[in-house]
Amino acid sequence: MAWRDAKASKVRLLLFMASIILGIGAVVAIQLFSTNLKDNIQRQSKSLMGADFIIDSDQLPTERTQAIIDSLAPDAFEVNFVSMIAFPKQGGTKLVKVRGLEGDFPFYGSLDTQPAAVATSYQTTGGALVDATLMLQFDVKPGDSIKIGDVTLPIAGALTSIPGSSALSTSVAPPVVIPYRYIDATNLIQFGSRKEYQYFFKVSDTVNLNRLEDQLEPTLDLENADLDTHTSTTRRLGRRYDNVGKFLNLAAFIALLLGCIGIASSVHIYIKEKLRAIAILKCMGATKLQSFLVFLIQIAGIGVLGGLSGSFIGVGIQQLFPYLLEEFLPFSLTITISAQPIIIGIVLGLCMAVLFALLPLLRTWYISPLEVLRVDENQATPPQKVQIVVYGTIVLFLFLFSFWLIGDALYALYFIGGTLVTFTVLAAVAIFFISMVKRYFPKGWSFEARQSLLNLFRPNNQTIVLVVAIGLGTFLISTLYFTKDMLLAKAEMGQADTSANMIILDVQPQQRDSVTNTISTKKLPLASSIPLVTMRMHSLNGRLVNDIRQDTTRAIRGWILNHEFRTTYRDSLIPTETLVVGTWTSQTNPGDVVPISISENLAEDAKLKLGDPVVFNVQGVLLETIVGSIRQVDWAQMQLNFSIVFPVGVLEKAPQFYVFSTYVPNEQESADLQQDLVANFPNVTIIDLRQVFTLVEEILDQVSWVINFMAFFSILTGLIVLIGSVRTSKYQRIKESVLLRTLGANNKQILKIAALEYIYLGFIGSLVGIVLAVLGSLCLALFVFDVAFVPSYLPFVVFLPGITILVLLIGLSNIQTVLRSSPLEVLRKEA
Repeated sequence: MAWRDAKASKVRLLLFMASIILGIGAVVAIQLFSTNLKDNIQRQSKSLMGADFIIDSDQLPTERTQAIIDSLAPDAFEVNFVSMIAFPKQGGTKLVKVRGLEGDFPFYGSLDTQPAAVATSYQTTGGALVDATLMLQFDVKPGDSIKIGDVTLPIAGALTSIPGSSALSTSVAPPVVIPYRYIDATNLIQFGSRKEYQYFFKVSDTVNLNRLEDQLEPTLDLENADLDTHTSTTRRLGRRYDNVGKFLNLAAFIALLLGCIGIASSVHIYIKEKLRAIAILKCMGATKLQSFLVFLIQIAGIGVLGGLSGSFIGVGIQQLFPYLLEEFLPFSLTITISAQPIIIGIVLGLCMAVLFALLPLLRTWYISPLEVLRVDENQATPPQKVQIVVYGTIVLFLFLFSFWLIGDALYALYFIGGTLVTFTVLAAVAIFFISMVKRYFPKGWSFEARQSLLNLFRPNNQTIVLVVAIGLGTFLISTLYFTKDMLLAKAEMGQADTSANMIILDVQPQQRDSVTNTISTKKLPLASSIPLVTMRMHSLNGRLVNDIRQDTTRAIRGWILNHEFRTTYRDSLIPTETLVVGTWTSQTNPGDVVPISISENLAEDAKLKLGDPVVFNVQGVLLETIVGSIRQVDWAQMQLNFSIVFPVGVLEKAPQFYVFSTYVPNEQESADLQQDLVANFPNVTIIDLRQVFTLVEEILDQVSWVINFMAFFSILTGLIVLIGSVRTSKYQRIKESVLLRTLGANNKQILKIAALEYIYLGFIGSLVGIVLAVLGSLCLALFVFDVAFVPSYLPFVVFLPGITILVLLIGLSNIQTVLRSSPLEVLRKEA
């Protein structure tokens, strides 16, 4: 009976199935991608690092650290730092990451170069390996020269890849690899320079790296050094991309929920139309269980077929993810297909279809045979206790599945709660709109306009489900665009005509006047000249930092204990700072207690409050201070901000260097200034913030593409729900239209009534989604990004009319039978 009835209703059942296919396809695609990602990370763990383990330090290793390094006998080592380089042939300059290598690194993976032979010969020939993209950008070839500080080297070849780097990281500072023996001659490592020393080790597979890490890490931590094994790095990398997978899974899950809501609504109408047939079956001797199973088998079949179809679609879709995320992956991704996500897709399709259709299906259980001549749909409603059990089961299943995706019960609870709130708000808005139409019904409108409004709350109407489905999809994409605009606006705040857009780092005291003259000669403004003094914390509240490090119960964050702070001194606050507590001290006299001002995040992580003593180690000299004030700092601004600020009169004689900032009006003047600075002061590092802004925009575009791709599933699922809902109510619409034709309505009037109704549905659904996105984005702007919110015009001019027109076209396709045929012919055909 289930098979026979399904064949008679195959069009509607296929539309039900389509609602699930997209959501299952998205979930399976992302599950397969996540599985492939984890497998690739595990398989390529050594190649990602290039060694079995690394000891690194941001300063010359201490005596104790060096002893540990020597005892382990490193197979290779390097010092790397960010610096400016020059291409003498073209006169161009570029910020790069210089890596001075010694030894046969990498031990795993490969150093890919063009030509391939220079990957090993550059050490002996004394050439430089330059990032391939950088060589194309400046039109240089092997044999041309490159100037790094005071050293000019020939370019041995193009560097296409090196373990540990990704396309995203190299776009910020492309790598340039040179033999280690040239590092001292460059004269680029000076006081205040940021650098990193790395020692690479290769060991046999019999060595227990976890045990080695447990033994050495505490000692190295006390000496401001770190030990990273390929296994620990793999775990961190896996967790990083696992977060991406969790986000995409939740986006796909929302698409699946939309499809399930569409099924629940469509099955509700479908079963309503079958109530008389079910009553007849019971008159003929069918039991409650039999009548229930007829339709349960149909829905279960939809779930299984939908899950199977969605799984195969997901297998094809997941092939796209390596291309979507290639900028974020530091390795090439090999795609394989496993059975687990496909089985999950089929089981998920079955469970979701049955659960969400269960409440409408239970109505078949409560139909009495005596109602065969007078079916009252309200009498077929399951008892309230049964409804509560069904709703509770659905919520429990959603929570368990979310917990499986996220791995955190609290976050899963937040997700389910947020989803329920969003659906509730969308449904409430739809109900409110319907009530407003009823209360303030425009009785003076034309017949066609009034009839179309009445259809919004007629029996079998789909207003609420369509507003929820279309509204949620529109909400996701609109929020994305609004948020992206806010992030870009946040970055672009630094691009105003009066703001600095170039930062010059590592200016030594003896170079200060000369750099100032160079900027002035170019007729450019000197926006700031900020002194920087490096120091580390020696003790907090009377406790030595070394003692705190060894305390496993400490509440102080680890970065506080190991960080080399770059501090400054000045007599006033800057616009990005707001005093929260305490008193700002602009100047202090020798011998007085030194009151410092710290940022809120530092106070929280270091567990400091007003009046707490802090002792700093300033280049070997201990300096006693107290916390005099705590500031709120807007770190998102593209300008120099500091965690620790000293008053004037304390650090003037301490070893220091300077950071300059200026405003350069165009690219040509920027290039001219950079060339002069690099030629005369090769140790300085120049950051052109306009390039940073461009990079930020490119990253946001890439992220937007991925999120758009997932939001597309929600929109498309919503449209499938729309088509299924509209097609499900087709028979009710046809009867209404035939009655209107019989009463004398012409095709033009019927067409106008239907067109207006579908315009209302499309407009309301998309408008509610956009309005909610505006409200959500406004909250983000006020409480997260702290920027003025100006909504993007794109959702209003694209999604609002686009979805409305699509709904209109789908709806009008339903009444073509009525418009082309006579009323009697239509009734006979439908019968």
